[in-house]
Amino acid sequence: MAKNLQMAKNLSEDRLSRSGGAPLKVAIAVAVLGVLSMLVVDHGPWSKPKVEHPVVANYSNTGEAARAAGAQVIPTEPRLEVEPDPPVPKPVHPVNPAPQPP
Repeated sequence: MAKNLQMAKNLSEDRLSRSGGAPLKVAIAVAVLGVLSMLVVDHGPWSKPKVEHPVVANYSNTGEAARAAGAQVIPTEPRLEVEPDPPVPKPVHPVNPAPQPP
């Protein structure tokens, strides 16, 4: 019993005196630098959106811009009022059928 206690004490002392953790520190540093670089790239002064007033903009909606580019804009087909039921497997008999009255 004392031998097991001594072994457990030695193992816990080894864990406390271990000087590892360099890969963890490198991983944390890489993650922090990555987040900071994303913030700089996404929110830097060069990435501000150019919002134009509708009077100044060339086209007021996407359809007009598409027509100006030569695209043919057609409306989507309307959905049916009553959609057909999707194909699903047929229900099977229940595992425990309800008892029939005699």
